[in-house]
Amino acid sequence: MRLIEGPVSPSAISEIVVRGGTNTDTGAHSLFLGQVRKDQIEGKSVKAIEYSAYEEMVIMEANKIHKSVMSEFNDVKSIEILHSKGLVKAGEISLVVMVSSGHREQAVKACAKLVELIKEKLPIWKKEIFEDDSGMWKQE
Repeated sequence: MRLIEGPVSPSAISEIVVRGGTNTDTGAHSLFLGQVRKDQIEGKSVKAIEYSAYEEMVIMEANKIHKSVMSEFNDVKSIEILHSKGLVKAGEISLVVMVSSGHREQAVKACAKLVELIKEKLPIWKKEIFEDDSGMWKQE
């Protein structure tokens, strides 16, 4: 798990994919990209999300999630997670999850499970920033 400042760059995504291909024990990679939406809320357009994180706890919880998923899905060989902190504009990527496994079924299921656990458990908060520069903490 890595927290990075700002949006996840295409080069960072490429690095994860290339690194996944170096493990010849894997036959499947499942990749999730989370993108900031330009939602309409109470007549205002979201232009960005500002992510805040309790970094020490994020790492601790991410390690627990990693261990849990690795034990549940015995065919999973590796997990990569990148999450943004700071400002990410609408249309930019704020979350990358890649799971590599021997076979596709476990890669896909483990990736979906990871995304749900990340949303549920990691102490990362989102403040939606609107076109008029006002903001509102996102409730999930």
